[in-house]
Amino acid sequence: MADRTIEDLLREEYFDLLPDIRRVVQELEAEIRYYTLSTSRSLKSPERLEVTSRIKECESALDALRRHQESRAFDTDRPELYTLSALPDLAGVRILAFPRGRLSEIDQALREHFPSWKSDPVRDENDLMFSYYGYCAEASDKVQGEYQIVSMLTGLFWQVEHSAIYKPDPKLKGIAQSLEMRKRTAEVYGALQRFEQEFERLVLGERDFPS
Repeated sequence: MADRTIEDLLREEYFDLLPDIRRVVQELEAEIRYYTLSTSRSLKSPERLEVTSRIKECESALDALRRHQESRAFDTDRPELYTLSALPDLAGVRILAFPRGRLSEIDQALREHFPSWKSDPVRDENDLMFSYYGYCAEASDKVQGEYQIVSMLTGLFWQVEHSAIYKPDPKLKGIAQSLEMRKRTAEVYGALQRFEQEFERLVLGERDFPS
C-alpha cells in the first residue's frame, strides 16, 4: 500500500473532528440567538436580523490550511506540522443585519459574552465585518468556533460572489484578484453602504415604524 499523503491524513483528521465541529456550531448558534434576542425584539418593521450557521467542508478546510503556509504548499517531509484544529473557522455562525446601523449594537452585546475571543475583522476603508474566534468550552477543546457580524447586503453579495467566482472553478480566483475586479468590488461595497446610509436617514430617521 502506498504511503498516505498529508491530504489523506488531514481528511482522516477532519472526520475525527466532525462530531466536535457539529457540537461547536450548535452551541454557538444557540448562544448567539439568545444573546441577540434584545436586538431582535427592538427591530422596527423594515429592519432585519438573521443568524445562520455553517460547517466548513473537508476540501475547503484543506485548501484553507494550505493557503496559511508560507509556500502555500505542505512540506511532505513533515506531516506532523499540520492539523485542521489550527483553523479558527471550521464551525461558523454569521449574523446578518439590515441596515448596518445595528452592527455595533450587536457587536457590543456579543463581546460581553465572548470577551476572550480574538478579533479578526475584515476592512477596507470601512469596517466590512466584525469577526471573532475562540473556544466554546462546553462543546469542545479541540475545535474553535467563529462568529461574524456583517451587513446583510454585504453578506448576500459575498454569497453571490462566492458562488459565481470562487466555487465553480479554482482558476477563477485569479479574476477576483485582478485590479479591475477589485475596483468593481470596492464600488459595490461603497454603493451598498451608501444605500443603507440613505435608507437609515430617510426611512428610519424620519418615520416611526412599529417594532
